Amino acid sequence: MSEVKAGRWMADIDGDFVVFLIGARPDKRRLIRSLRDLGGRRGMLHMLQHLSAHPEKGLLGYEMSMFGGIIVQYWRSFEHLERFANDVADPHVAAWRNYWRRVGSDTRTGIWHETYLVRAGEYEAIYGNMPPFGLGKASSLVTMAEGLSARGRLKRRTTG
Repeated sequence: MSEVKAGRWMADIDGDFVVFLIGARPDKRRLIRSLRDLGGRRGMLHMLQHLSAHPEKGLLGYEMSMFGGIIVQYWRSFEHLERFANDVADPHVAAWRNYWRRVGSDTRTGIWHETYLVRAGEYEAIYGNMPPFGLGKASSLVTMAEGLSARGRLKRRTTG
């Protein structure tokens, strides 16, 4: 685990980026079968290891929930994410085809994802007395200016 950074910090990333949430709903009565449905040894952990070994693919970083129910991924661009998802030379296509071949419309093992395009300056990520985490681990951490409100930290102003 990384060292805790004392004080208040915020994530700082140049340009637009993508937040990609992904998860699965395994069959709790047949976990081994669900793990195979989700790719087994060639599933999500394998994909994340592959992406971490190849930063040119565009994955900036990721966080996994303690119990594995959701993975938050940070990508440089949607184009990077889309390229990885569709390139037969990368591990995603095989895992995706395996899932649909094994599961089809059977409801035993579910999968889901959500994709968010984030424009530069239209996000806030604050950390207090934390090790690098989430977007702060996928980008740079900078000290937070005292007295600056959330609205002040966001470059885009809301009306209302």
